[in-house]
Amino acid sequence: MATGYANKSTVEEIRKRFDHDVERFANLDTGQQSTLDAPLTLELITSAAQSVNPKATAMLDLGCGAGNYTLKILSKIPNLSCTLVDLSLPMLQKAQERVATETTGEVRIIQADMRDLNLAAEHYDIILAGAALHHLRDDVDWEMVFTKLYKALKPGGSFWISDLVSHEVEEVDGMFWSKYGDYLETVGGAAYREHVLAYIEKEDSPRPVSYQLELMKQVGFTRTEVLHKNLCFAAFGGVK
Repeated sequence: MATGYANKSTVEEIRKRFDHDVERFANLDTGQQSTLDAPLTLELITSAAQSVNPKATAMLDLGCGAGNYTLKILSKIPNLSCTLVDLSLPMLQKAQERVATETTGEVRIIQADMRDLNLAAEHYDIILAGAALHHLRDDVDWEMVFTKLYKALKPGGSFWISDLVSHEVEEVDGMFWSKYGDYLETVGGAAYREHVLAYIEKEDSPRPVSYQLELMKQVGFTRTEVLHKNLCFAAFGGVK
């Protein structure tokens, strides 16, 4: 995939796309149709969060979409106070509507670019980021967001990611994207393959798992863990 950012989608273009796709993303089957192993990685990152922080009281869902990740963690750790962050206000409203009925904790929504977040220090036990970080662009973006999230976690808190990823070895990266394209074709044919790969090329700028784990350690996380990886998708995280 291309590595330049000049021709990538703007924040406003990304926001508009998600504004018009709320109902599809509220359904895990339709909203994650192009994502490999979406139900498995959702289960794994929420189970990991539960294992590390079983007595959690506050969580942050970064790029919450329609709230699927928050709902899943609430099924494991009831009555968390939940902060939901997304670019799209319709997504946030849908998430708030769904989450509010499942917890007695506070449900707060923040419409913002993740780079602009102003988060209280040491406030969250758990941070989840599902299919959100691949919208970050250059190293400055990544370092700023990871630092911000690290500071927002309580000591012993954990940060779990399920996302589209790239690979350090160029030949392996090309091989995995080819295999992912083959998978897409089995789902929706050649036209669907081209459609998905085109919007990834336009909108997304994923980084390797190795890059993100190294960055976690760089900003202060003491332990990191890979939970799952399949082609261009992975689940992993770190503990403060």
